[in-house]
Parts: sequence; structure tokens; C-alpha cells
Amino acid sequence: MVVKRVYFLAHGGMVQGVGFRYFTQKRAVEYKLSGWVRNTDDNKVEGEAQGEETGIKDFLKDVDKGPRGAHVVRLDKEDRDVVEGENGFHVRRGGP
Repeated sequence: MVVKRVYFLAHGGMVQGVGFRYFTQKRAVEYKLSGWVRNTDDNKVEGEAQGEETGIKDFLKDVDKGPRGAHVVRLDKEDRDVVEGENGFHVRRGGP
């Protein structure tokens, strides 16, 4: 089992106000991932997800599509260091 962590940033015409963070959290739980997601101040959605490589891959495909009503123009991804002992996938409020 290869554990991986990835940072993601969804750019789009419509990624806020459409339930994107909760959609992302639901998908992360389905794929047994940990991490977080939040809206940015510049109308994007960012987060980090950690788990098995296959789960991460499927999760990112879902995030790239987004929930119904969303329009993701681009999804940036960047590998990050694994965080030991992280539990759950959380929706955070606001920017950094």
C-alpha cells in the first residue's frame, strides 16, 4: 500500500456556492482519505488529501469534475509530504 498526499487547487467559473467543499469531503470519506478543503479569498477551492494512491487518483478525477452546478476550469495538483496520524477529512472556513 502506497500512501500519498496531494495538494489540489480548483479554478473555475463556478467552484464556490455550489456545495463544492461538502462534495469534496463526501468523496474523500468514500475513498477513505484524510485531509482538508476550504474556499480561498480569490474564488477557488483548495485542500490536501492523503491516502492510498488509487483512492487519491479517483478522488482527484471527481474533484476535477466537481458537484452538479460546478464548473472546474483547471485543477492544479502538487505532491506533499505525508502527515502521520491525521484523522478525518475536514471542511475549513475561509482562507489561511
